Amino acid sequence: MAINYRQKIENSHVYDVAKKTPLEFQPNLSARIHNRVLLKREDVQPVFSFKLRGAYNKMASLPNDVLKRGVIAASAGNHAQGVALAAQKLKCRAVIVMPTTTPAIKINAVKSRGAEVVLFGDSYSDAYVKALALEKSEKLTFVHPYDDPEVIAGQGTIAMEILNAHPEPIEAIFCCVGGGGLLAGIAAYVKALRPEIKIIGVEAKDAEAMTESLKQGKRVMLGQVGLFADGAAVKQVGVHTFALAQQYVDEMIVVDNDAICAAIKDVFEDTRSILEPAGALATAGIKEYAKRHHLTGKTLIGIASGANMNFDRLRFIAERAEVGEKREAVLAVTIPEKPGAFKTFCRLLGDRNITEFNYRYSDPKSAHIFVGVAIADPEESVKLVADLISQSLPALDLTDNEVAKLHVRHLVGGHAPQAENEVVFRFEFPEKPGALMKFLDTMGHDWNISLFHYRNHGADFGRVLVGMQVPPADAAEFNQFLDHLGYPYWDETHNPAYKLFLG
Repeated sequence: MAINYRQKIENSHVYDVAKKTPLEFQPNLSARIHNRVLLKREDVQPVFSFKLRGAYNKMASLPNDVLKRGVIAASAGNHAQGVALAAQKLKCRAVIVMPTTTPAIKINAVKSRGAEVVLFGDSYSDAYVKALALEKSEKLTFVHPYDDPEVIAGQGTIAMEILNAHPEPIEAIFCCVGGGGLLAGIAAYVKALRPEIKIIGVEAKDAEAMTESLKQGKRVMLGQVGLFADGAAVKQVGVHTFALAQQYVDEMIVVDNDAICAAIKDVFEDTRSILEPAGALATAGIKEYAKRHHLTGKTLIGIASGANMNFDRLRFIAERAEVGEKREAVLAVTIPEKPGAFKTFCRLLGDRNITEFNYRYSDPKSAHIFVGVAIADPEESVKLVADLISQSLPALDLTDNEVAKLHVRHLVGGHAPQAENEVVFRFEFPEKPGALMKFLDTMGHDWNISLFHYRNHGADFGRVLVGMQVPPADAAEFNQFLDHLGYPYWDETHNPAYKLFLG
């Protein structure tokens, strides 16, 4: 029997804990993209995200005897806080299983609501398996973060509020997508009442489980997911959520980390609030959708889904926001070591704002300069590179080069010609004790590490650039080491940023 989601949403029990959040016009972003942009401010909920809606609706629907035994959930973030608050309101026991890598601020937030925290495993998947075991052994009820009709209905109350607040025409509503609960609830309700409104799902690059599933017509399991937008980093979408997405979702958009950082800045400029990366996915999607479809003068609504930001991520976000907005170009420029060359270079830059400048003498003939330049649009970057080349100053646009943006800009001037047979690889290490030792132990062989650069970006994994001296005769053994390591890696030995500044 088909579920009547409209009825379930209209009869849901969310307002004991959730508040009706404002739908706010975004003047700066609207002016910039020539459309009317409004944000549904779920980041101002008591737990700073929409998740308490679904959690409370599920728990409030449980029979009293079941509720008295308590509930259990697996989560490292917003769902955990939603379940904890719901349990506090309903006066029932709540056990939250969280990975051992969960930041203390999130653990303390859950404990402050009276929930019991069990730390287990290195990932959400480990915590989920543990939670299912505890559900059986302690006769608790599992509260799923997204794949449950009651949870979906709770999230769908957001759509009810949007349509009540804005009866005028709406071109599209944008939702961040992890497991799909928010997208499914909003889509089911909107399409039941105003089917002309488009429903657009937005996912982070390297975590596009719904996009791939809809393409293939079946639920796809991703091998691994990027964790920058950790609130939406799910390897497989739900059974219920996928079925509803197939029926009601008009389009999916995938955005990269730079676009997410730019969207966080966009929202900050209009609201003075800082969204978490997953919370800014809808805004990033609005910008991409408007550009892709050449829209002007339309009303576009995004869900600002959460603001549980780890403070130590802000440095990374600030660095990448201008690049994501295409308002900064990162260039490598080679100038001859002769009088007047540097002056020519500066003259070509004109009155543009310099965001970063790194230079070090390397040899008597030429010097490589790493420079960040404020630009109005990507076309300006193309013209600047062409102007430099026309003046016999070879230039390379590194704006989309991950090694340049993450590592080289902090290592410029570190040439090591004596490092024979150097290969350079970029790795993603999990941010947990022992990750580096696992790397070194797995390596086993006595290859010399000739370069190592790591920065904590406030993510659940660390980005590491490693140079090793590997003789050609060891190539097969080195490839075996990479395969056995188990960390994502990229060969950057021939990356132009490495060649210019470090090789």
